[in-house]
Amino acid sequence: MIDTPAQWHSGDKPQADVCVIGAGPAGITLALDLAERGLTVLLLESGQLGQDAATQQLSLGEVADAQLHSPPDKYRLRQLGGASAIWGGRCMPMDPLDFEARPQVPLSGWPLGFEELRPHYERANHWAEAGRFAYSARQALPHAPPLIEGFDSAQVSTDSLERFSCPTAFGARYRQRLLLSSRVRVLLGANACHLQLAGDGRSLDSVQVKSLGGQSLTVRARATVLATGGLETARLLLASRDVAPAGVGNAHDVVGRYYMCHIAGNVGLLQVHGPTAGVHHGYERSPEGVYCRRRLQVVASEQQRLGLANLVARLHFARITDPAHRSGVLSGLYMARRFISYEYAKRLSDASPQPMDTFRHLRNVLADPLDTTAFLVHWLRHRSLAERKFPSVILRNRSNRFSLEVHAEQRPLAHSRVTLCTQHDALGLPRLRVDWRYDGEDIASVRRSLDLMAQAFAASGQAQFSYPAQTLEQDLLRFGAYGGHHLGTARMGEDPRTSVVNAHCQVHGVRNLFVAGSAVFPTSSQANPTLTLLALALRLSAQLQQGLQRPAALELAPRLEPIFEAA
Repeated sequence: MIDTPAQWHSGDKPQADVCVIGAGPAGITLALDLAERGLTVLLLESGQLGQDAATQQLSLGEVADAQLHSPPDKYRLRQLGGASAIWGGRCMPMDPLDFEARPQVPLSGWPLGFEELRPHYERANHWAEAGRFAYSARQALPHAPPLIEGFDSAQVSTDSLERFSCPTAFGARYRQRLLLSSRVRVLLGANACHLQLAGDGRSLDSVQVKSLGGQSLTVRARATVLATGGLETARLLLASRDVAPAGVGNAHDVVGRYYMCHIAGNVGLLQVHGPTAGVHHGYERSPEGVYCRRRLQVVASEQQRLGLANLVARLHFARITDPAHRSGVLSGLYMARRFISYEYAKRLSDASPQPMDTFRHLRNVLADPLDTTAFLVHWLRHRSLAERKFPSVILRNRSNRFSLEVHAEQRPLAHSRVTLCTQHDALGLPRLRVDWRYDGEDIASVRRSLDLMAQAFAASGQAQFSYPAQTLEQDLLRFGAYGGHHLGTARMGEDPRTSVVNAHCQVHGVRNLFVAGSAVFPTSSQANPTLTLLALALRLSAQLQQGLQRPAALELAPRLEPIFEAA
């Protein structure tokens, strides 16, 4: 059932086994999986079925440094399905090493391991429509040619890969299931504005909900899950401060701290020797038709030996903004940047364009009509009109010259954080102020990884890689924090002094309040977060089923009263 604000009324007091706040990928997956387990679910979504300008303005806020971080309303959509409507579809799990305590990454070590999450990863692949759980090229693409023929290294692997969803817009894909479900009730336009704790602060009594039209509700459930993303989760916890003056779950000033994204950018020049036919840098299709792409990655043992944070690198074309690439396709993309969505156009901008750049880009387009036409035909057939879309721009490379597209782990820092500011939105909720930080060790770790890759290429005799060390930081931070990967603001851990939720994603000290999504990640890994947050949501669903079907019997957190009480 899906209800708009016109179908729910002020003063209603809906109840369910579980209230899920936020209908993005984590919230929708969690709600439908709980329903399959026989539980009733109330799914609250701030937005409507599609985009709504007034609702989107609820995400406005401040940033401490506009060069380092996009405005808080970018990369996030308040609508059914959330940001999956603009998602690129890239899927990969975190590596087993990411879950371990590592000296080179402060505060690392998840309170669960890869093997515990693995069965949920396999199910997450299904929900994301990314095919089977196979993230090794040897396993998923047994007959595919190597990334670079003749390149083999014990230190740098080319075997790991990423798989691509359709990309699945969760609101559109699962709307019919939500509509027909007898156990899930979706309330659109329902903004959770306050988490009302019981008087002793040890349980959640209710959620106060408002619409932009003036309706208000009081929602009660046996368990409540925040699935509102890495920024909004922190905002709601911090803003609910009547019983807990510092905010819910914030007794030790951890909510909103340790905010991470990823360190990413195009770096250096890789010259591959030999024929261009010996390099396979594009997408391969798995037997079930899923697009896959291989990456370069320092193997786990070398990461540990050299004290490196995790990182992957993809073979990429030259910087689009520089017309020296002489590609009509790339220049066409650059000239069309004003017509491309913010999420992708941001990386088609240049802070310091040269006076003749526009003319040089136009000359590239006019001088390269065949490749440009072929690209447009391929894009129309395999991207615009295809159900499973070609993931991104891949061009024929005539010179065997590439840059490396780096996607690197960021270390958690206590002073990288989101807080409330003095401005309020239309519903009276304080807006967010984002102060994203990185440190020199993040950049130094990338440098050491690139140096190791350069050594491996040279040792193979198949390629040569170099980069200007003096501009590495600038190249990696040219566009600031990478995309919409908002991680760690309600991090998971065993110690309430350095974490917000426990191993079961339960807010420390509040027995029936949980968090689903990237906010709980203790570390960022090299991986895009979607597959992991789906796996965690599915794991949480199984735990909630066990707890709610055995009320007052399951104690997920030591030294607390039983988490679940009979309705």
